[in-house]
Amino acid sequence: REGLLAGLSGLAVGEPGSGSAVGRVVSGKTVFVFPGQGAQWVGMGVELLDSSVVFAGEVAACDVALGRFVDWRVEDVLRGVRGAPSLERVDVVQPVLFTVMVALAALWRSCGVEPDVVVGHSQGEIAAAYVAGGLSLEDAARVVALRSRLVGERLAGLGGMVSVGLPAVEVAGQIGEYGGRVSVAAVNSPQSVVVSGEPGVLEELLAGWARDGVRARRVPVDYASHSVQVGVLEEELLRVLAPLEPRAGRVPFYSTAQGGFVGTEVLDGGYWYANLRGQVGFAEAVKEL
Repeated sequence: REGLLAGLSGLAVGEPGSGSAVGRVVSGKTVFVFPGQGAQWVGMGVELLDSSVVFAGEVAACDVALGRFVDWRVEDVLRGVRGAPSLERVDVVQPVLFTVMVALAALWRSCGVEPDVVVGHSQGEIAAAYVAGGLSLEDAARVVALRSRLVGERLAGLGGMVSVGLPAVEVAGQIGEYGGRVSVAAVNSPQSVVVSGEPGVLEELLAGWARDGVRARRVPVDYASHSVQVGVLEEELLRVLAPLEPRAGRVPFYSTAQGGFVGTEVLDGGYWYANLRGQVGFAEAVKEL
């Protein structure tokens, strides 16, 4: 962290260090990219809460919207207030990440940086949909809070996810013998995918990849998003998300769930179930954008 801050300080005064690169944008558009779970850390956003009125205001607005569905405050979690729930809970970390992402987007916009396109990875699509204008803040809060609660109640402890440095086609061939017990959950790049499924199968795969010298690591979750296990949530998820009122957004929305641009009017409960159940096509989004 200190090295990164030192590098940024050098760039700011026109004295880039050996670990810095300097360039100039000559063409292209601006894309806001919203990550999935895993980008969190304890204390994230605290300095901005204290230094940016825009960031703090968006966090406060999210706290109000989420307050209909949760009994804790995002700001308390970010500040580590005694008694606040842990980021290790899926029904906490996902709403908190959503809040930080949209607050950062608000901050960029306040500085004059406007997105030409938005794209999200897995749960990051909820933030992308709100920033695009396709969901109201209240509807986005409903999706991220109630869906993550169902994941925690119905899926936690039954599965897992593993990141592996191999092409999707190769991994699909290796896991074929397991049927639906494990699947390719996300294609993040031409040489990196995430597999999701039963813990025992993941252990076998990890052992085999270790023997072959393939880079692979567990994602620190105990549920199998983007796998057949998500199917048990469909009926209840559609019920709790029935009140959503998606609308036409102001910013083009690239769907990593469907693999292309979609009108945000389609972002109803069925879309958010498919977003959790289906494969994340992030590599294709990067290629297209």
